[in-house]
Amino acid sequence: MRSRLATALAGLLCSLALSVAIYHYTGWLVGFLVVPFVPFLLRGDDERPPRRTCPACGYETRDPETYYCPRDGTELDR
Repeated sequence: MRSRLATALAGLLCSLALSVAIYHYTGWLVGFLVVPFVPFLLRGDDERPPRRTCPACGYETRDPETYYCPRDGTELDR
C-alpha cells in the first residue's frame, strides 16, 4: 500500500510541476485544470486475469498458466 501511495503522490507532484511550468512559459491557465487529470484519462480498463486461490493454504496468483498450487499441489479455485 505504501508503494501505491508513493507512486500516486509522485505522479501528482510531477503533474502539478508540469502545470506550473506550462503556465509559466505560456501563460495558459487551462494547464492547471488538464494536466493533473492526465493519469485518469490514460488509465485503461482493468485487464488483469482473475485471481486464482488455493482452497487449502490460501496461495493466490494471477498467472493464467498456473492451475495447481506450488506448495501442496491442490487445484486452484477461480
